[in-house]
Amino acid sequence: MDNITLIIPCYNEQENIPEFYKQIKGVEIPDCQISCLFIDDGSQDSTREILQELSSRDSRISYISFSRNFGKEAAMLAGLDYAEGDAVVIMDADLQHPIDKLPLMVEYWRQGYDDVCGRRVDRADESWAKRNFTNLFYYCYQKVSRYPLQRNVGDFRLLDKRCVAAIRLMRETQRYTKGIYTWIGYKKKEFPYEVLPRFAGKSTWSFMALLKLAVEGIISFSTVPLKIASILGLAVSGLALLYMMYIFITVLIYGDPVAGYPTIMVTLLLLGGIQLLSLGIIGEYLGKIFGESKDRPLYLVDEYNGEKFIYSPASVCRERAGRLAAKEHSNG
Repeated sequence: MDNITLIIPCYNEQENIPEFYKQIKGVEIPDCQISCLFIDDGSQDSTREILQELSSRDSRISYISFSRNFGKEAAMLAGLDYAEGDAVVIMDADLQHPIDKLPLMVEYWRQGYDDVCGRRVDRADESWAKRNFTNLFYYCYQKVSRYPLQRNVGDFRLLDKRCVAAIRLMRETQRYTKGIYTWIGYKKKEFPYEVLPRFAGKSTWSFMALLKLAVEGIISFSTVPLKIASILGLAVSGLALLYMMYIFITVLIYGDPVAGYPTIMVTLLLLGGIQLLSLGIIGEYLGKIFGESKDRPLYLVDEYNGEKFIYSPASVCRERAGRLAAKEHSNG
């Protein structure tokens, strides 16, 4: 009997969770036991109360409530930290990820694939700007990163316990999980799916949030932006040297007057813009170093299945590692 845990990050999903629970109860996979682990990412509505009620009457339902909103990346990591079983499936609570694809994902996993991930086949529901920005991001990412990112593949995926164990080892505070999925490797299998309309509510992902995530993805897995700043500095220095030689020869040989205010202003603005751009790129990397140097926990748990406490990720990992070691020892 295979044990599969569904990891469902939630933020203000009070209208979607009851329907999600209703649909997931109707899923039957031979020789497979499915449980759900909801992560309440500091919701401001009745999400926690609904999860408390579901957990009290169904032993297959567990939940974690954060002390505040830490973001989806932290919520997914918390799910991986606390999930048990042979594999996990990461899904959204808004029912945009088709639940009827679960049997197919489990079938591919049983064929030997460690990472079974859904690939979007249609982006008609997105605006023109978002579609083109997404295409631009994938193009730029593939050009600057050593690790090829799976195109149109997101968090809707099944991960074998080996993949889960690998991701738990990566504790960086500024996370880009899509890149992490690629970095860990393992045997991957993509399957096509169409994103369904949200059952209720509105998405909390704004354009600025997606832009921030895109910058995070590029900076987390590439140092090419730093090299671009260096190349720009060398190029501008070379052009400045050539221009200086041109002015020197023009004045020395032909006696032409040197252009004054317009030339100085254009040169200053060009150099100032490049300097600010370079400083901004360096600042992004320094900001990541500053965040990592604090070594703060990625999330704080306020409540776990009705119990009020703070349980650090390190404690969770150590406890689980001890249980797995004891289980393997007894089986051996």
